[in-house]
Amino acid sequence: MSERGQDSGRIFRASISVAGRNLCQGVDLPMDVDRLLCSKAIALVLGILSVGISGKLCHAAALPPSTAIPVLFTHTIEAGKAKPGDVVAAKTMQLVRLPDGQILPKGIAVVGHVIDSRSFVFNPAPYATQQPSYIFIHFDRIVAKGLDIPLNVSVRALANTIVSYEASTPHYADETDSRGTMVQIGGDQYSPVGKELLSSDGDVVGYIRSHGVFARLIANEYLTRYAGFRCSSTNTEQSVAIFSASACGLYSFDSIYMPDNGRDGGTFRLESRRQTVKLYAGSAALLQVNGLQP
Repeated sequence: MSERGQDSGRIFRASISVAGRNLCQGVDLPMDVDRLLCSKAIALVLGILSVGISGKLCHAAALPPSTAIPVLFTHTIEAGKAKPGDVVAAKTMQLVRLPDGQILPKGIAVVGHVIDSRSFVFNPAPYATQQPSYIFIHFDRIVAKGLDIPLNVSVRALANTIVSYEASTPHYADETDSRGTMVQIGGDQYSPVGKELLSSDGDVVGYIRSHGVFARLIANEYLTRYAGFRCSSTNTEQSVAIFSASACGLYSFDSIYMPDNGRDGGTFRLESRRQTVKLYAGSAALLQVNGLQP
């Protein structure tokens, strides 16, 4: 993998140029949200910030191990078309508060790059073992005006565009339900006017605060025919945005699976033995800083 890595400075410069020219190309989102996401994505990659919140903007050399960072991908990545070194752009979905009181604001850029990719080609030979399509992605840094923090993160949970959008909007029981219920990726729920995040069993697993949803992460396991990994718990409260405290693995990706979530080295891999891997704009991920995880 190291021979395929790209210079981080070049990647950062490319992330800036992609904003004006390519960021909104190939976006496949519900019509009522794609234009909004694209416009916000351009602003974040250019580093246009407005921080009207309590806490000091983070200028740490590195983030604490196990810190969770919920992000939204801002353009589509397709295996085969994506080339090594191509920019991967995402943005933070809510404020991230660090143990020392420093913060990462909502909407700042989380920039990475493609390591390698391959499209799916069906082998028609009898009894043939299909070679998977794949894409390798590495997140490199958080960048904004006056901010540049290197990253070494794994993907704790990843949800497709539709599931991410649904988790961002209230679910209504019927026409008399004026408030609805927010249903997190993984099943946790809360009322838009409530303060507690509840598990499917009714236990309080997190809290809704003025700048987002926060919870202590709960251990869980992701397991499929071709892939599996464990998600560890945390003793400190983390930013989860639209994810449940126990969210772990892939959500609604059909035949796509994740054999490597980046825990060793920071590069995660998606594969499919039935189709070309695509990671659409609007998909969401709960990243976690690698380090002291059992």
